[in-house]
Amino acid sequence: MISFPPYITMKIPTPLKPRQVYLIANGDLRLSANQKCWPEQSMMEATLARALKAEGWTVVRAHPYDKTKQHGFIDSQKMGMDVFRKLDPQAPLIVAECVWQYSQHILPGLSTHRGPILTAANWSGTWPGLVGMLNLNGSLTKMNVLYSTVWSEKFSDPFFKDALHQWLSEGIVTHDQSHVRDLALLKLPLADEQFGKRAARELKQQKAIMGVFDEGCMGMHNAIIPDELLNSTGLFKERLSQSTLYARMLQVSDAEARAIFDWLKKKGMTFALGADEATELTENQILQQCKMYIAAVRLADEFGCATIGIQYQQGLKDLAPASDLVEGLLNNVDRPPVKSFENGRVLFEGEAVPHFNEVDECAGLDGLVTYRLWRELGFPPENTLHDLRWGQHYTGGGTDDYVWVFLISGAAPPAHFIGGYKGTTSERQPPMYFRLGGGTVKGISKPGHIVWSRVFIMNSRLHCDLGVAKVVELPQAETERRWRETTPQWPIMHAVLDGITRDQMMARHKSNHIQVVYAPNEKQAHRAARIKAAMLRELGLEVHLCGRVGLS
Repeated sequence: MISFPPYITMKIPTPLKPRQVYLIANGDLRLSANQKCWPEQSMMEATLARALKAEGWTVVRAHPYDKTKQHGFIDSQKMGMDVFRKLDPQAPLIVAECVWQYSQHILPGLSTHRGPILTAANWSGTWPGLVGMLNLNGSLTKMNVLYSTVWSEKFSDPFFKDALHQWLSEGIVTHDQSHVRDLALLKLPLADEQFGKRAARELKQQKAIMGVFDEGCMGMHNAIIPDELLNSTGLFKERLSQSTLYARMLQVSDAEARAIFDWLKKKGMTFALGADEATELTENQILQQCKMYIAAVRLADEFGCATIGIQYQQGLKDLAPASDLVEGLLNNVDRPPVKSFENGRVLFEGEAVPHFNEVDECAGLDGLVTYRLWRELGFPPENTLHDLRWGQHYTGGGTDDYVWVFLISGAAPPAHFIGGYKGTTSERQPPMYFRLGGGTVKGISKPGHIVWSRVFIMNSRLHCDLGVAKVVELPQAETERRWRETTPQWPIMHAVLDGITRDQMMARHKSNHIQVVYAPNEKQAHRAARIKAAMLRELGLEVHLCGRVGLS
């Protein structure tokens, strides 16, 4: 006889009544984040319930509010499995998100749920619900789980009501994705094709090592590339531990850390320092981050890593300040020199050490490809991921566009900011995320033309969506307002996607992250996008051009 742990109940679920729908709310692993974000989630659920009632449907919340924890989120994989054991697997189910969520909590249950699944998020930057939903969508896509998705500011607009009605009637929502063109059906200029192929063949022949400091971060199932898919591109993982990184930090002298801090201040970078370790950024936190930076560079050199990713949100956050400052410096070509512990040799001299935030391996592959290709093109190679956080239409100062807010906690290089290091500040990470603090690398991305991309897994194959965009400069007051609506300690990029509407982007994008890199001008952005597409295709990815990427 099979025996189950005592917390597993084997009661057969009771089927839902007609015109009833389950609602679940997936949350963070961290109690402080769940408690702080719960009021927003509660309001969002009430609004969603009214919208369903208007369609003649009733919401059945699949798990209760926890009075002890003071929130109503699913906050662990264990809890998520227990919730799904009690649900009718054939019933319609809505995952309602207005916060960051750990997809791992509910992926086991969703993987075997047979009823229609709808992921829904409120169009708000207050908490990263849109980001959380995109991560869940990317994870479900990777797992080959069928789902529909929708988003809304007030859940009363025609776009949302039409989508909800279709899902309730048909079990599916269809979105316009006419902006996506498969590269396999297109013809690139011969010179661009040959350039990209040559770069790809060199990578596959020479091979490279991806240093992974503890795999998997914040439930981002979509951010882990299986070895058999990654290796075919020429990239191989070196699985390292954050405990090793911490141990190497302890070997860095105070004088070495102080030299990094002094170098940054001499460059003009400013630090919003205070005295309270619990709530403010302190010099001690910065010096600890400087030690982490030195340790990371030394480990990358020791293991021959061409790119590294630090998980940082779990484990390391209980031992050291956040790695944001470290990541931004690593991604910058002009960065504080680090010498070998053994022989004093300057490591990676004149080069960045491409870093993928939150150990997102899809961003790691993309970032390394981009860095090396941009070097070949003679362009500044600094690139980074951002969260596809939020956006609003903006009219004024010559701008009349839908302007996205790209925002990320770490990894953004000062080379991307207006003023470089002189336009870079460091502020304390919010205590709700990082008890031990740590400074960010904050700045406003400079105006210009960029190539954006995202590597993802679909149908058990590596894919990449790729397009071009324009970074615009908004008035300082508007930038500050957008920061207040999101996370003001983090770097921001005001982006206008070329040939893609808000809803097209949300319908298609398979990740919370988006990779960005600057090109010298608009013409070169289109050329670089074509060459990168050719390189990725030669590496074995299925490439899709999104929006108005010129083919000549």
